Amino acid sequence: MGKVTGFMEYTREVPARRPVTERVNDYFEVYQDFPLEKVQTQGARCMDCGIPFCHTGCPVNNIIPDWNDLVYKGRWREAIRVLHSTNNFPEFTGRICPAPCEAACVLAINEPAVAIKTIERTIVDHAFEQGWIHPELPAVRSGRKVAVVGSGPAGMAAAQQLARAGHAVTLFEKTDRIGGLLRYGIPDFKMEKHIIDRRMDQMAAEGVEFVTNAGIGTKIPVSDLRRDYDAIVLAMGAEHPRDLPVPGRELNGIHFAMDFLPQQNKRIAGDNVPKQGEILATGKKVVIIGGGDTGADCLGTSHRQKAAEIHQFEIMPMPPLDRAQSTPWPLWPLMLRQESSHEEGGQREWAVATTKFSSDGKGNVKQLHGIRVGPAPKFEPIAGSEFTIDVDLVLLAMGFTGPVKSGVIEDLDLKLDARGNIAANEQDYQTSIPGVFVAGDARRGQSLVVWAIAEGRKAAESVNRFLRG
Repeated sequence: MGKVTGFMEYTREVPARRPVTERVNDYFEVYQDFPLEKVQTQGARCMDCGIPFCHTGCPVNNIIPDWNDLVYKGRWREAIRVLHSTNNFPEFTGRICPAPCEAACVLAINEPAVAIKTIERTIVDHAFEQGWIHPELPAVRSGRKVAVVGSGPAGMAAAQQLARAGHAVTLFEKTDRIGGLLRYGIPDFKMEKHIIDRRMDQMAAEGVEFVTNAGIGTKIPVSDLRRDYDAIVLAMGAEHPRDLPVPGRELNGIHFAMDFLPQQNKRIAGDNVPKQGEILATGKKVVIIGGGDTGADCLGTSHRQKAAEIHQFEIMPMPPLDRAQSTPWPLWPLMLRQESSHEEGGQREWAVATTKFSSDGKGNVKQLHGIRVGPAPKFEPIAGSEFTIDVDLVLLAMGFTGPVKSGVIEDLDLKLDARGNIAANEQDYQTSIPGVFVAGDARRGQSLVVWAIAEGRKAAESVNRFLRG
């Protein structure tokens, strides 16, 4: 906890976002600096709640009251040690996690929650600035080799934990840079990519070998990994996008979000995106189908590319402005959330289903045809609510249906669960093949970065037990 009476004396305060007119002209992070003194005041709000439900709200079980108290007392170096004891990458979660810990904060029963996410991010950023974060080398090397497939947060967490346990770890990534969707799915205005690079430097010094442009099951046979490594961790994510099977889907100008977003990240990194296949919102009428985080990322990117007009459609009804009664504390609340991208413009519409697309006669999308619908699960069309909207670019951001089956999964003939994810329990994270483990979205389906880190850590613990008998 922080100050005994702090929650009664201080109000919640978090960093302000940069002005919209400024931030839509660049790709830097949207939040302004927040003084350490203010963060210490926020730490003081952590109350003597008796049972800290924030622990269970957090998938990595961060010891939140402890580091809140340390921050309040100015003991920053101790705070980063406690924070790192449960979370390998608090600089990721402190930026892009939706903070289920805050939803479960006891103070949030009837007051604004403790600013846990802000405190977390400040602890780790301050620790990097002070030079307190160093490689953590194992005392003894095991002589065992582990291949980790996929370099998103689950793969990075598993690789770091296994290297620190003394194993020789190789992290394979199919694209040209390490980071998975952190690198090529999250826009820079939410997390700049030097944040990944500085953690990679630490991991490399700890002995993790990074291999990029290394698609396992495509460029590199899975049999090579089975032959050369004592264990394999699959952390490929859940990258199979949910499609929209309606008439006109085949028209030019209709793309998955994850074909659109990585291109902008590559441009910012200094890469040339070939004109053939380039997707840009500049000067276009854009419709984003999907109201979640990925849709918001497409929205913010389209603003920065100077789209002429943007609509975002979601099939679900508009959530309530405050916590819904169906999701009482300490559950994750069903309620309307306003991301930074929504502040920047565009028209956000709810309870809308797309029925078809029509062409300009040259194979390009020209119009979207939609209809208003009733609530889930039936989404029954509302008679007389049909509409048509002109569109030049459609971005499908409707989530993902599980890991891509071609490649590793088919080559190993892995058993899948009822949802199409790789089957493995939460006791040992081992797949249907001994010595092959799975972590993150590939096992649990599309989820949060913090869940990926948690699963990467737990899978690494199971791999370590397996290798050491």
